[in-house]
Amino acid sequence: MNSPHEDAPLALHVSAGTPTGDPRLGLTVTHRRYVPYAHAHYGGSLVDGAYALGLFGDVATEVAIRMDGDEGLLAGYSEVRFLGPVRAGDILEATAEVVRIGRRSRELRCSARVVARAEPERSASAARVLVTPETVVEATATLVVPPPTN
Repeated sequence: MNSPHEDAPLALHVSAGTPTGDPRLGLTVTHRRYVPYAHAHYGGSLVDGAYALGLFGDVATEVAIRMDGDEGLLAGYSEVRFLGPVRAGDILEATAEVVRIGRRSRELRCSARVVARAEPERSASAARVLVTPETVVEATATLVVPPPTN
């Protein structure tokens, strides 16, 4: 299945490990993506909240590949909070961190932050990097992977 976000991320960051316990706990994957104007769906160049959820699916897939060698399946969310607007012209940073590891499931803490924003009131192509990124979506997700093959 093709992702609506299949264009390459602008940036990628991966980290892992906690001081104690499973070294996979704390694995964090981050992608950055420009939000194209073609995705503006509402007045004020607003983009629907599902855009960020699609990015969470992308980072969750990379978590599964890194942890389990399989793309896995993002089975659902136990909580989603929309905290601010996502607009066309934003650069979003989507992050998934592994916070719990089950036999075949992984619980992920997901967040999307605006790290840069268009400023069309200044000029058609003006934009600025935010001094303090703005968290716009937070979620807790469950990722499921197939059983290990022997």
